[in-house]
Amino acid sequence: MADSRFVGQNIFGTQSTSRSKTRYAPWRYVVSLLVVVVAGLFALPNLFPPDYAIQIQTDNKKNSAGLPFNIGSGFIEQVVELVETNDINVKAHEELDNGALFRFNSEIDRDRAKLFLEERLNPEGLDRQFIVALSLADTTPNWLQRIGGRPMTLGLDLAGGIHFVLQVDMDTSIKNQLTDESEKVLDRLRADRIRYVSGRDIVSGQSLIIEFEDDEVRDRAMSTLSEQYGLPDYELTKTQTAENPSIKLSITTNRIRDMEDLAIEQNLEGIRNRVNELNVSEPLVQRLGRNRIVVDLPGVQDSSEAKRILDKFATLEFRLAAKLDDRPSEIEQFKYRGRIQDVQKEIIIEGKNVINATPGRDEHGFPQVNITLDRAGGDRMHDVTKDNVHHDMAILFIEQKPIVTSEIVDGERVETTRIEEERRLISVANITTALSYNSRITHLSSMREASDLALWLRAGALAAPMYFVEERTVGASLGEENIRRGFTAVVIGFLLVLAFMLVYYKVFGFVANVALTLNLIIVIAVMSSIGATLTLPGIAGMVLTVGMAVDANVLIFSRIREELKVSKPWVAIPAGYDRAFRTILDANLTTLFVALILLFIGSGPIAGFAVTLSIGIVTSMFTAIFVSRGIVHLIYGRPNVEKVWI
Repeated sequence: MADSRFVGQNIFGTQSTSRSKTRYAPWRYVVSLLVVVVAGLFALPNLFPPDYAIQIQTDNKKNSAGLPFNIGSGFIEQVVELVETNDINVKAHEELDNGALFRFNSEIDRDRAKLFLEERLNPEGLDRQFIVALSLADTTPNWLQRIGGRPMTLGLDLAGGIHFVLQVDMDTSIKNQLTDESEKVLDRLRADRIRYVSGRDIVSGQSLIIEFEDDEVRDRAMSTLSEQYGLPDYELTKTQTAENPSIKLSITTNRIRDMEDLAIEQNLEGIRNRVNELNVSEPLVQRLGRNRIVVDLPGVQDSSEAKRILDKFATLEFRLAAKLDDRPSEIEQFKYRGRIQDVQKEIIIEGKNVINATPGRDEHGFPQVNITLDRAGGDRMHDVTKDNVHHDMAILFIEQKPIVTSEIVDGERVETTRIEEERRLISVANITTALSYNSRITHLSSMREASDLALWLRAGALAAPMYFVEERTVGASLGEENIRRGFTAVVIGFLLVLAFMLVYYKVFGFVANVALTLNLIIVIAVMSSIGATLTLPGIAGMVLTVGMAVDANVLIFSRIREELKVSKPWVAIPAGYDRAFRTILDANLTTLFVALILLFIGSGPIAGFAVTLSIGIVTSMFTAIFVSRGIVHLIYGRPNVEKVWI
């Protein structure tokens, strides 16, 4: 017959016997206490609301003396004096490594100060010297900051701002890259003196189709091209058009993916550069799926200004004006100020060779853009212009414009977007001397055009055209309302759960309430320490976490009630925890898997919900099984206990 004194042992190290005192390892109390203390410290910064602030930085330019603009204590004092003379109180100020920070008592004071400082620090018509950005200044005490404490970052739906989703037109991007590649293919054929049928567009979908006069010439071309254009990037096949034998050079799937990834990465960099021009504190620019980009601009309310900067997908081409001995096939014609201008097709440099651009005025007061070229661009510009002094240079502006059309399909309106390329000359100027790394674009119509052109050049060219597919603006007041309502929902739900557990489970309900409170603190601490962003769906995930933590306690307490019918308390309580553990583990693991799937494949609100839920599942298991068991053991862990309140 089995020894009735043995009840069992579980992973938490608790043993129960009918004749000896139930043991609970002391180190487990130490671990629980340590977790509670650390969680409390890292959750504490969220009790300190941030200050409305303005951050001022230099724009990495130099003054007329060639020295960098400096932000020091003298500059800070002048800014404070300027602001306060405008009846705006500065709460505090501090010098940063890369600028200065000014704190204000209210959002209205901060916004008024920003408008005032923009006008005084960056006068219209002059180069911008300072970046004046809205910000929220941390008020966490220094001793908490030294140990890594920081508050949770608020999402766009709580902080207010603008949310954009941009669609990258991969078809146009691939076609453009194929067009560039086609020139290299034809150059290779010409170098080997292989004649092809000219005068036709060889780009067809995701392939190049080159026609030849006969099979023999095609075979020679096939042999030549296969040396450079074969697998894994391209696949060459012999085919036949309606008139001539031909070669079809198709891009492989792997090559297309590489081209898409490269285009997305270059577009991400370009968009980030443009976002920096908006003077936004902590913007978010990230990839969404295969061909979309998400842009979140916290604190920005003027969507028209943001779209004006982000919605210009353009680049420049520097070319020479046509000469008398140029062949017609080497010339393009454009309208320029009421006349037809002939321009050579050969490109000297492109916008991607520009590493810096600033608006300004020439010696006659007309607007211009001063540009700095990279090494390759500067060398190329010098080589061309030194041989063409007193000849005209043309600058071609190429813009990708999204055109939205709508039609009725099966009784529903369906919108489609296509990209149209607009090419126009913005400047034709005479080359007075050989140019190099520093140059300028003149003959611009206004300072606004000069400023915009300088901005797009600084931001860099985009590899693929894009267009807006989603736009959402969240007002600052709406964000604050979301925070209040979310906080109210958490508090009301939490208090109702606490009241129910206390009334229904009495002493055990009190233990569960302590565990629930600790669980909420640990969730906040983890999200703060890992830098997770709290969103409105994240608050919903937090409320759901409270419910799941209660569910675990209900399972345990129900099991203990059943065990008390046949066993003494010091036997029933450990048995209830042990036998409920597997059920709790199974239920939480399945939910955790779903939450992780949502986290990895979802984005935006879905990801915000999944982050909070995933953290809450893990912490709820720890508090419901580990912490609550320790508290219950302190109360009912004696073998002489005859009655429990549950």
